[in-house]
Amino acid sequence: MIEGRAMGAMGANCYLYACMESKKAVIIDPGADGKKIHRWVLEKELTIEYILLTHGHVDHIGAVDELRGLLGTVSVGIHAADAEMLTDGKKNLSSYLGAEVVLQGADFLLQDGQEITIGNEKIKVISTPGHSPGCVCFLSNEGLFSGDTLFAGSIGRTDFPGGSLPQLLKGVKEKLMILSDDTRVLPGHGEETSIGEEKRDNPYLC
Repeated sequence: MIEGRAMGAMGANCYLYACMESKKAVIIDPGADGKKIHRWVLEKELTIEYILLTHGHVDHIGAVDELRGLLGTVSVGIHAADAEMLTDGKKNLSSYLGAEVVLQGADFLLQDGQEITIGNEKIKVISTPGHSPGCVCFLSNEGLFSGDTLFAGSIGRTDFPGGSLPQLLKGVKEKLMILSDDTRVLPGHGEETSIGEEKRDNPYLC
């Protein structure tokens, strides 16, 4: 099961990905509105094992510590190259928005190719730096969580510190566009798309 909802003033998509047999689940990119996310989890009667972060910008991490407090035992994972963004308001960009966000550090660090088990389901980590140095996507049986790497008709911006357009395009073309055309793409902002649609219509990939 995948469900997504836009959270916070910047409308970053937060996702629940669950094994419905075991009711075990992960939260991907809880950027804001921790209490709303918690109520959502309770409505679905899920047990959250992990909070997984596609990258460390504030609009994708802002509710992490609030959810740690509400959920109890939960492990937070982020790529090593973005790990300091959790604990540094300048690196996660919150300092420039007038409300510094400083969180606890990660419980574990994500690595390219790593597989994370959730009940009877798995998520594979795909490293796609470019929007930030530690950007990753998560591939599941039900779709690709693309964070701010790939959007419907667009790609992530690369003008933030540590961004790189050549890196981002390389990752998208070599690691994401090789997936089957019918793969759902669940981005960090905006509407769902598919790999096939992006191959055909994305101006950055044509």
